Amino acid sequence: MNETAPAAEIRVAALYRFCRLDAPDALRASLAAFCSRHGIKGTLIVAGEGINGTVAGTQAAIEALVARLDDIPGMAGLELKYSRAATMPFHRMKVRLKREIVTMGVAAVDPPADAGAYVDPADWNALIADPATVVIDTRNVYEVALGSFRNALDPGTASFREFPEWVARNRAALEGRKVAMFCTGGIRCEKATAYVRSLGFEEVFHLKGGILKYLETVPEEESLWQGECFVFDERVSVAHGLAQGEAELCRACRRPLTPADRRSPSYVEGISCAACHDRRSDADRDRYAERHRQVQIATKRGLRHIGS
Repeated sequence: MNETAPAAEIRVAALYRFCRLDAPDALRASLAAFCSRHGIKGTLIVAGEGINGTVAGTQAAIEALVARLDDIPGMAGLELKYSRAATMPFHRMKVRLKREIVTMGVAAVDPPADAGAYVDPADWNALIADPATVVIDTRNVYEVALGSFRNALDPGTASFREFPEWVARNRAALEGRKVAMFCTGGIRCEKATAYVRSLGFEEVFHLKGGILKYLETVPEEESLWQGECFVFDERVSVAHGLAQGEAELCRACRRPLTPADRRSPSYVEGISCAACHDRRSDADRDRYAERHRQVQIATKRGLRHIGS
């Protein structure tokens, strides 16, 4: 069957689980076929250390996928965050086989055995308000630019592979303090806490369910979150209550842009933004302009252009 969800019924599931998988390649093929049959779109990453991804489809299709994953030995108890989207937020389904489900590049890290202590969203404010706590945003710089927790440190990383080097440079500032980390859905900070604990730090914590669970469950009037949270789909960002945010993607460089970013003289819809305008050639901009024209034509015809 091919269940393509009407807009009002689209359910989005962000999920991950660190667990040992002995035959990840076989699982990749099986999940690709399963998602195709059920009309599910998005991305799943499968590795020997587990599974990670975000997918969307009808409620019935997503429930079927979660049940399928729960049946895999060791995978029961997936970390799951649900939300809804006004339109299908993915163009296609990709199931990828990789060495790591979130790439740090440190082979000895073992999140199931060594991850820091989970902190429920309801208890997070008290932890990060403690002067003895250093709070670290483990996401990349373009994600942090849209929003973060009050007083959180931004490592300024372009990729998660840079995080161990940042810890090495800043180790003295972390010594003797509680270390609290967070990320979008929980997976990066779970691995980051395992890495930091492997260095000998003892009081290491991470936000259970990540920013998404916090925004879903903590009332806005009690929240210490500032801004919006970048998500890896066509919604671009979400705010409190997981409502779709105001950010949009630059279609040239894929950078998320706030309304203020879009007021820059260098911003041209579909073609450039302040971050990439001077790094693109006239030929690039001509190509982006033609793509944007095709997107507009498709939109007027009630169609969805794959490059939009």
